[in-house]
Amino acid sequence: MRDSNRTWLIGTSISLAIIIIPILVAIPGKTPPVDDPHSKLSVVNPHVDHSSLMNDSLTTGQEVTRACLVCHPDAGNQVRHTSHYTWESDSVYSPDHDRMVTLGKKNAINNFCISIESNWPACTACHAGYGWKDAEYDFSKDENVDCLVCHDLSGGYKKSKEGLPEKGVDLLAAAKSVGSPNRENCGGCHFDGGGGNAVKHGDLDESLKYPSEYIDVHMGRYDFQCITCHRSTDHKIRGRASSVSVGNLNKDNQVLCTDCHAEKPHSDMRLNEHTETVACQTCHIPSMARKEATKINWDWSTAGQDRPENAHQYLKIKGSFVYEKNHAPEYIWYNGTTKRYLKGDIMDPTITTPFNLPNGNIKDREAKIWPFKVHYGKQVYDTKYNYFLLPKTVGEGGFWTEFDWDLALRLGAENSGLAYSGKYNFAPTSFYWATSHMVAPKEEALRCIDCHSDAGRLDWQQLGFDGDPITHGSRRLAGGVK
Repeated sequence: MRDSNRTWLIGTSISLAIIIIPILVAIPGKTPPVDDPHSKLSVVNPHVDHSSLMNDSLTTGQEVTRACLVCHPDAGNQVRHTSHYTWESDSVYSPDHDRMVTLGKKNAINNFCISIESNWPACTACHAGYGWKDAEYDFSKDENVDCLVCHDLSGGYKKSKEGLPEKGVDLLAAAKSVGSPNRENCGGCHFDGGGGNAVKHGDLDESLKYPSEYIDVHMGRYDFQCITCHRSTDHKIRGRASSVSVGNLNKDNQVLCTDCHAEKPHSDMRLNEHTETVACQTCHIPSMARKEATKINWDWSTAGQDRPENAHQYLKIKGSFVYEKNHAPEYIWYNGTTKRYLKGDIMDPTITTPFNLPNGNIKDREAKIWPFKVHYGKQVYDTKYNYFLLPKTVGEGGFWTEFDWDLALRLGAENSGLAYSGKYNFAPTSFYWATSHMVAPKEEALRCIDCHSDAGRLDWQQLGFDGDPITHGSRRLAGGVK
């Protein structure tokens, strides 16, 4: 009965959205609440000017951190216990594997740069710490925490391999400048994830450093910083990415639109009816990569060939790419959890393997229709064991140096723990990013006709309907409740 009620609600909600002549009925006590998001914003205290507090010569990142810890003795320990530092989650139960797992950048496999294992020095340039060069990195030392990567406001602080400060950086100037993190601090890693600007996240790129309101209404019109929404307590920053999590996006330490906005924020009840089954982002982020093109396909099988190079089409070290600007999301039922491919899982090379498939469907009361950037890839797997392999790409013997897949895979196997049979090929994969940034001004939000028309952007049958509920009713596909 609950499924039947939910299906009825979905169909009724969508039907209401295109009534040509709205019927307005005044019902006492049923007036939609006024949406007042500004009242929910946290008050940011002025930061202490450190320019007169840092006077000693500083030659290493660790020296800066030790100086910070004099006045902030708990900060190092706090940071060391965050996922920004550990690059893995707490242990969580994976129903698809029937066991507890820890997952994060530290041990996950993906379909862009594949894995940090064997490739630590390059990948950890974005780590909030110093000196992570191999699997033996010491996570227990407070002095290895990088305070400047989040708090430098000089604009001159840069990180390099192993997370160490780039040669020539004026550490004293950086230490004197520290303050609350801004978009450039966060974007130094998150805008350039996956190997360059706009590569990985379709809704996070360098255009957000100084965006117009067209690119992002919160950052452009109201000058929101990342920490305006991603608030922190004891250095634990709120937010949870579907790319490195199997946990519940809607419950566990997450940033939600309803942190500031009302559950039913619109003055039009027809729009409010949608909030039961449609995520806010679906209507309010009509496109991503609004200024900078984002990568939507990466084919590793062509890497190593001598052909003309172009950063958006082909690089010898990485293979072939497809980029797209003003990219429309793909729409999927999502309940906040993912079905995660883990290292060593058996795959079928004849079909596309999703690495983090969103869970949810039309029958799932926790699910809503969400917008996703889906990144498609083609990457190396073992033809005997039928699992994806983790090649060494960086440094001595790595693929980017020798262009030898067999050698790169043998070296990678030494660190991954996965046996390599000596036989390999390439198979298709997909990767999903829930889209929450680049919120457009309300005037640019999707209209009824954008979904409910012959040229509408929703694939109704894929979502579990017979067709557009406006013309086909709210029936589910074969076997479903009508």
